[in-house]
Amino acid sequence: MLDKPQAPHPGPLPASGERESPRVAVFTDKLDWHVVRTLRALRRQGAGPLAVRLSACKIETGRAHGLLIPGFRNLPDLAIVRAIGDGSLEAITMRLGVLHALEALGVPVVNSAQAIERCTDKSMASFLLAQAGLPTPQTFAAQTLAQARAIARRECAKGSLVMKPLFGAQGWGLRLIERESDLPSLQEARGVFYLQRFVGPARPPFEDMRILVSHGEIVAAMRRRSSHWITNVRQGAKPVVVEPSVRETEIALAAAKALSVDVAGVDIINNDQGEPLILEVNSMAGWSGLQRVTPFSIADRLAADALAQVARERLRA
Repeated sequence: MLDKPQAPHPGPLPASGERESPRVAVFTDKLDWHVVRTLRALRRQGAGPLAVRLSACKIETGRAHGLLIPGFRNLPDLAIVRAIGDGSLEAITMRLGVLHALEALGVPVVNSAQAIERCTDKSMASFLLAQAGLPTPQTFAAQTLAQARAIARRECAKGSLVMKPLFGAQGWGLRLIERESDLPSLQEARGVFYLQRFVGPARPPFEDMRILVSHGEIVAAMRRRSSHWITNVRQGAKPVVVEPSVRETEIALAAAKALSVDVAGVDIINNDQGEPLILEVNSMAGWSGLQRVTPFSIADRLAADALAQVARERLRA
């Protein structure tokens, strides 16, 4: 538990009459910029949020619900996932299991465990986007160095590739592959070579677009401009406010839907013909750079959308 201690959830919501404020578990591994603003936005809208580490949650089948969330006597009314946290394969699997369990118990989770799994695994995300008929750069994923070398020998003759960590974020670990010898070892690749066709100009400036989607609507968008081909704001790119085109809006919403993501950061880049392609979809997207060029509080908008989901669940109950 990361936030200031609060009273445990007193019990189930009343069946009728005045309803209490929704209690919200904000799952994270640290109280960063995004979490602090999320907590404040939820409080401004009358909710009772509490920051909780997924690593502190427990499954005990002999107890009511079989699930223990620190700070909640029973279950939260809503869970918002900002971070899963680092850990072993076993630890990450259990944390996702906690999210699956909350959903099975009827608690809305933003984003769902399935959506997080689909987006975090870039190879599966690319597969699902292509299966949905959405435009994306050609992608290859292999599990041996020999397979990766064969792909590079064949494909680098047509143009450069970008190698990305399968579970990476914020532009860290990206590598430009212009020839077979640029490939790292299998150990450095952590057992998977995820390769995507490089899209963009041969020289600066470089730019792409981040569109933030929430529950089927566009919240805000920006172009990220940089002197380097890696265009993440955390890597020094400059955010510039932009109004997405009809086509960019269409494919961003379709990408979020294809991966079943309620709140998504959809990254889009234009090819040589000016056609937008989906680079990736982020299920735990940051918005600090986007907030710099957005005139309203993104945290307030996302909190309102998530709480509206709780209201809809209450009406159905």
